[in-house]
Amino acid sequence: VQLQASGGGLVQAGGSLRLSCAASGRTFSNYAVGWFRQPPGKEREFVAGISLSGSSTDYADSEKGRFTISRDNTKNTVFLQMNNVKPEDTAVYYCAARVTYYSSSVSTRVAHYDYWGQGTQVTVSS
Repeated sequence: VQLQASGGGLVQAGGSLRLSCAASGRTFSNYAVGWFRQPPGKEREFVAGISLSGSSTDYADSEKGRFTISRDNTKNTVFLQMNNVKPEDTAVYYCAARVTYYSSSVSTRVAHYDYWGQGTQVTVSS
């Protein structure tokens, strides 16, 4: 499966942004999807994840209540709604997909994901 992340940009602290991850090449509903980010000079970290059908989601503690992950399998797209963004949210954001046979499975680990998009830059100004 090929993934294309988009929607990044420059936003002021307290503002909102919606990222999209468009998939092509395979049946998208067979893949759990995660959003990760990599701040400058730091390792890639988990942001949010969603199961095959969208019935299960998980978030990093710092994103709970601010970010919402969702998916539309009819459009082969996963979204990350980012509200009340903070300067520390500045990073390159990546979407990733993993094959799983468990409908409610969500993984927070980078190593569990098989396919990665190219990343989209999010910059939050204070």
